Amino acid sequence: MVAVVSDYMMHPFYPLFFAARFGIQDPQITGAYFSAVCATVMIAFPVWALVSRRVPELRILVYTQCIAGILAVCCAFITHYALFWVVSLVIIIFKGSYLLVYPFILRITEKDKHLGVISVLSVIIHLGSVLGAVFGGMIIDWMQPQYIYLGMAAGDLFQAGLSAYLLAARRADIPGAAITEPAARSSTTWLPTGTVLRLSVITLFFYGGDFIIRPFFVRYWETVSGMDIRTLSGAVYAIPAAVAVAALWINRRRPAVASPWQAILPALLLALAGMALQAVPSTAAVIAGRCLYGWAFFQSAVRFDALLFHITDPASYAVEYSKIHFFQNLGVLAASFSAGVLVEQFPLNVPFIAAFAGYLLVAGMYYQLARPHVQPIQTSSS
Repeated sequence: MVAVVSDYMMHPFYPLFFAARFGIQDPQITGAYFSAVCATVMIAFPVWALVSRRVPELRILVYTQCIAGILAVCCAFITHYALFWVVSLVIIIFKGSYLLVYPFILRITEKDKHLGVISVLSVIIHLGSVLGAVFGGMIIDWMQPQYIYLGMAAGDLFQAGLSAYLLAARRADIPGAAITEPAARSSTTWLPTGTVLRLSVITLFFYGGDFIIRPFFVRYWETVSGMDIRTLSGAVYAIPAAVAVAALWINRRRPAVASPWQAILPALLLALAGMALQAVPSTAAVIAGRCLYGWAFFQSAVRFDALLFHITDPASYAVEYSKIHFFQNLGVLAASFSAGVLVEQFPLNVPFIAAFAGYLLVAGMYYQLARPHVQPIQTSSS
């Protein structure tokens, strides 16, 4: 949660930060920066996944998060735009190692408990994004945007300290260090194959549709609502994350779905409705769309991850997850760049229309993939 809070503090406010710190207001530049961040994660995380086969995950975090924290402090005082690009992207290289915790936890968890664990981790990520967006808005309202990087540095250093404490106290089981024998065949290849490849392509468009609406959502909301209260803007931005918390509570009180293939298609259809509502320039429609979309995205994302770990070998979780994560970030990269182009040429609600088209494609592709496994796919509410 600390990692996600520090990661998301700046996410909704990069356009404001670039304008206040560097005098840059071109939306295409903001989109290009988001794309660069995604490309950096795409390259860095598979490397950390391979390193984790020889070095314990927590030991990696001690060093990488320390470096990320020190560089984040530097970013708070950098005034040269080109230097900011270099330093901030180096931060992403080291900060991205915290993603190793996700497959690490699932590797030491029984498969029949994966859906519940993934749901909890997803809510932690969503709750972290809520707090990050709200804290970022508070900092911008009360101080200057660059001070967000000091908050990010505090989070990174806290992670490093906690990881060092767990290692010293020997309170963490670190099976990753003991994996020296060749793992499953899938972990020895760089490219995904079979069902993993199909899921990778589907989630490429899935996360692309999610991220194309993010970079300029705050500007869109403030245009629609007529209010420029940053804390409120951050709260509206984080509505889907807040809804995910409620979704977890409801899911834990319902009977478990028998097949990991079920419930995704109905959730995707709800996501389409949520996207359509957000494209309507009305405060009520945007808020209702955020709520509906938050529910649908949570249900879909959790089950997509559960599917991946259901069909892969535990010894290969980190490497296989890094492969599908690469495709997801490829979708994020393309979406972030496209968002800047769309906002430059069209009204601010057009990214939602583009996202609607993307989710329609995702629903069609997933139906073709899931049909052999579930006959027929259940269409009950997710």
